[in-house]
Amino acid sequence: MLGSSRSDTHPLADMSKFEGVAWSRDYDHTGHYDGGSSPTTDNYHDRDVFGREEGHDIKYKTLSWQIVSILMIAEIVSNGMLSLPSSLATVGMVPGLILIIFLGMFAAYTSVLLVRFKLRHPEVHNMGDAGKIMFGFVGREVFSFGTLLFAVCLAGGQMLSGQIALTTLSDHAICNISFTGVFCAATFLLALPRTFDNLGWVSIASVGSILVAGIVGMVGAGIHPVQDRVVVAARSSDFFTAFFSITNPVFAYCGHFMFFALMSEMKRPQDAIKAAYTLQGFATSYYAIFAAVTYGFIGSAVLSPSFSSLEIVWSKAAYGIALPNLLIAGSLYIHTAAKIIFIRLFRHSRHLHEHTLIGWGVWVFLIALMSAIAFVLAVGVPIFNYLIGITAALFAAWFTYGIAGMFWLHDAYHDGDGVREWWRKPFNTFMSVLTIVIGLFICVAGLYVTIRAIVEAYADGTITAPFSCG
Repeated sequence: MLGSSRSDTHPLADMSKFEGVAWSRDYDHTGHYDGGSSPTTDNYHDRDVFGREEGHDIKYKTLSWQIVSILMIAEIVSNGMLSLPSSLATVGMVPGLILIIFLGMFAAYTSVLLVRFKLRHPEVHNMGDAGKIMFGFVGREVFSFGTLLFAVCLAGGQMLSGQIALTTLSDHAICNISFTGVFCAATFLLALPRTFDNLGWVSIASVGSILVAGIVGMVGAGIHPVQDRVVVAARSSDFFTAFFSITNPVFAYCGHFMFFALMSEMKRPQDAIKAAYTLQGFATSYYAIFAAVTYGFIGSAVLSPSFSSLEIVWSKAAYGIALPNLLIAGSLYIHTAAKIIFIRLFRHSRHLHEHTLIGWGVWVFLIALMSAIAFVLAVGVPIFNYLIGITAALFAAWFTYGIAGMFWLHDAYHDGDGVREWWRKPFNTFMSVLTIVIGLFICVAGLYVTIRAIVEAYADGTITAPFSCG
């Protein structure tokens, strides 16, 4: 993290290195780094991955902060929320809601750190680029691999959720693998546009569908509540049971790995902070309301996904309305995974901005490859649901929480006065270290409970066979 060199001079000793900088809140009147938002330089668009796009056939930097908000909500607020009521059933209403709200606020804080890091480093397009800045070649490859694996696994998870929805709607009309294949093909088609703006407008339907589906689910639970249900304010349980349950709200906020890619396609990347606050405000409020209402009417018998706990008519209605969200969220993950490789191959190449046969051929191939891998993982790996938990613990815990603290420590060290800058800003330093510690805890504990769950699942025979129709 601290590997790059820095000057031993005061930050303002050589004013020539700051030519063209429009100063913001990053430096106080003495020139010390205050941990605020990043300065915007005149050469920002020369340094970012897409450069200046005048005259290009394919223009990427077209997103407004409002559309980025929609894309983020469509990506994060999806099938993950359907597991939140079961988390409340495990730990109780009060601690469950406290956890959801706390994690939402903490995710908002780490979002700010990610946005500031991107503004200071326009060349960053994905977590791999950020890893290169802090840890060199190894950081780039590890973070790139983690982003790819996590995005593909999340896409596979969306395909499985789509399969559950289609199976419920059709009363198990055909083999589950066929439904997953149908969802995979649709995901492939939706992910084909080269830029996020073409996915932005369809994502409006995605957000609308999951919002309405959640309302339908809550209404269905209220009209047909479970008789003699058990709803408790707090419930004690062992560490394994409790943490395995709270991984649901932890990973319900794990969309930070897409922030850099979305910011790279914004017209005004400095407005990304508005999108981050909009996302976390909506997600936290909606998660808390949906989880509390559903658990309150269904009680400890609530399933995951919670729509499966509803009366069949309401279950079908909720799943049917949610289908656009499940589909579009999966296409966003596939698009992001493919673009990481595409940018690696064609950064600073004409194939990035022109309609060339090679550019489009490689792009379509990558979308097809990512979709195929997600499909094979979803239906061919017996422990796929646990694999998502492992990748989330290994990477999402860092992408959403831990690494954000590293971003601030890195920039404060190199842009300020080294270690002395950390001592000058004790609150920022404490919060940054805290995010690293929390990321480490979630990573280690998440790996422990997921691996233990795999062992227990094999022992009791609940793990299905590969490519099973059941």
